[in-house]
Amino acid sequence: MTSSMLTIPLTDDLVRGAVELERTERGVQPHRLPAWARRQLPDPQLLMAEAQPAGVRLVARTRATRIELDTRPTRVTYVGLPGRPDGVYELLVDGDLAGRATVVGGDVLAIDPATGARVVHPGEPGTVTFAELPDGEKTVELWLPHNELATLVELRADAPLEPVPADGRPVWMHHGSSISHGSNALTPTGTWPALAARGAGVDLLNLGFGGSALLDPQIARTMRDTPADLISVKIGINIVNGDTMRLRTFTAAVHGFLDTVRDGHPDTPLLVVSPILCPIHEDTPGPGAFDPSSFGSGTIRFMATGDPAEVPAGRLTLTVVRDELRRIVAQRRQDDPRVAYLDGRELYGADDETTHPLPDALHPDAATHRIIGERFERLAFGPGGALSGR
Repeated sequence: MTSSMLTIPLTDDLVRGAVELERTERGVQPHRLPAWARRQLPDPQLLMAEAQPAGVRLVARTRATRIELDTRPTRVTYVGLPGRPDGVYELLVDGDLAGRATVVGGDVLAIDPATGARVVHPGEPGTVTFAELPDGEKTVELWLPHNELATLVELRADAPLEPVPADGRPVWMHHGSSISHGSNALTPTGTWPALAARGAGVDLLNLGFGGSALLDPQIARTMRDTPADLISVKIGINIVNGDTMRLRTFTAAVHGFLDTVRDGHPDTPLLVVSPILCPIHEDTPGPGAFDPSSFGSGTIRFMATGDPAEVPAGRLTLTVVRDELRRIVAQRRQDDPRVAYLDGRELYGADDETTHPLPDALHPDAATHRIIGERFERLAFGPGGALSGR
């Protein structure tokens, strides 16, 4: 830290994309679910996912040419499996990328995939620095990592950082699974929702939670109570690969989730998106599991372990889910003309699987995130799209 640096208070009006900030003795923790929902949903996977700040960024007007952020990351490792890339911090200046950095240090959360046991190995905070920024007044956006927890300790700059007032851009609130969260994207602005939002000129609130898009009523209530101009929900893959529902309960849960969202947003454009193509679960139910044949290969792959013969009895596959979501939305449109349906295979389908196969059989890679983001921008926000306002 240089002697000319100012300490900038980490106030709520500097933060975009978070539902709540928790102030602790370790620093400021952005959350994408409110405290009451976290108390009611004490699932370790969800609590880890919602605290990973996908889509969360610090936004300010400033003349600063140097910005420093002390942060304590929590990286996740899985015992016996290959390590995952460190989280990336990105700085945009007037919308253009000005720098990327990672943090040395922080905590490590080691998870045993066989038993679910979790052990935290504590570490020290680290610093990301963005220097030699352009002179003059500008808007800066410091995007936090999408794939690791980041507790913010101290923010500094060589000139004041002023909050940016609302600029009239529509707020887009999106809920989905790990694919929406950003799994296998390499940078926070490289997740498909971030790419779509930047391309469409909307203000992103990403409520994508890895492994946790399970139609929880607490998430629906959070969406109900959160201001938004445009809403989308991407439903299905976690329910199938977790084998958490049968068709009867799935239908009721989808209606209940959408009803709750509509309680707070009765006229807001609402887009229901079905899963992208995932060959292992197209016609085979969950639960999903690690594919033992991939152990030792350097790339862990997933497999489906359910029995297709049980589909007539109500077991869910992605094919069943898409058909039911299409039916549900068509039914609801009779009374709700602002709800619409998008088949996820229009974002990533059979032709894409040939040219851009899912590396782990479940999640898209960075290049495929870009494809999905560009298509979502065109199909949802483009002329005639459900979220276009036209």
